Amino acid sequence: MVLIATALLSWFLVGLFVRVSKARGWGQPIRSDGPQSHLSKAGTPTAGGIAFVVALSVVFAWIFVRYDVSDRDLTVMLTALGMGFIGLVDDLLKIRSRMVGGGKKELLAREKFPLQFLVGGAFAYFAWRLGAQVPGSPGAWFDIGLWTLVMVGSVNAFNFTDGLDGLLAGVTIIVLLPLLGVTPLASLMIGALLGFMWFNHHPARVFMGDMGSHAIGGLVAGAYVMNDWTWYLPIAALIPVVAVLSVVLQVVYFRRTGGKRLFKMSPIHHHFELSGWPESKVTVRFWLVTAVACGLVWTLAR
Repeated sequence: MVLIATALLSWFLVGLFVRVSKARGWGQPIRSDGPQSHLSKAGTPTAGGIAFVVALSVVFAWIFVRYDVSDRDLTVMLTALGMGFIGLVDDLLKIRSRMVGGGKKELLAREKFPLQFLVGGAFAYFAWRLGAQVPGSPGAWFDIGLWTLVMVGSVNAFNFTDGLDGLLAGVTIIVLLPLLGVTPLASLMIGALLGFMWFNHHPARVFMGDMGSHAIGGLVAGAYVMNDWTWYLPIAALIPVVAVLSVVLQVVYFRRTGGKRLFKMSPIHHHFELSGWPESKVTVRFWLVTAVACGLVWTLAR
């Protein structure tokens, strides 16, 4: 019931966001050095994650008022919103820069990372206070440090995965399936993303933006940590892990070789596009890889 309610509200709010965005010209510019098939997407409304995060928050607030919500779930939700707020600032700066033709274009990495570590560190501390555990941990200091890195890494990994129509939303839905029945947050986010995918499937009528991807990364990481599945997260989220690693490897290789590229383009989904795979094929195959990985997690966890 919660999943359906969130999906319907998300569908309504995302649709409303698309209409308002088109009326106000909040379109997404497309990189000229990327896949040529993406050039036709220029002008597509961006920052649609704002709408589904609002839907997620409204239904969560209703559950919080009407029913008992565990401190763990509340902590994860607040963390997701904290990360989402960082992404929101980035989205608003990008939209404003395009609308007025100047000003600050986006948050720089040196501005984002301290904020992400601040939110991630706060989450890790409260996760420890609430009794979350890392199997085989040598102590609290290890848990808090690891969870902070996991949270920041997850937010950026899921952010890098957002590059093809429906890719991140589909991957996230699959990653959260093992947590259905364990935490209501899984149902809430799956519902929110189903409503969003009505407009984000290929060819997308709206893009997610940083608020959506940051909130997703925070919620997924938080849910896995609070369920004591920290070590399962990189297996389930294999595609986001590979995406962020491809970016890191590309940068390192470029600098070490004086300008050569390891991949045709990073994140890695663009490499496959430039290798001749249609966008929809890349998306579906990445979904399938995620499904196999999450099947493995389901088997190991049970």
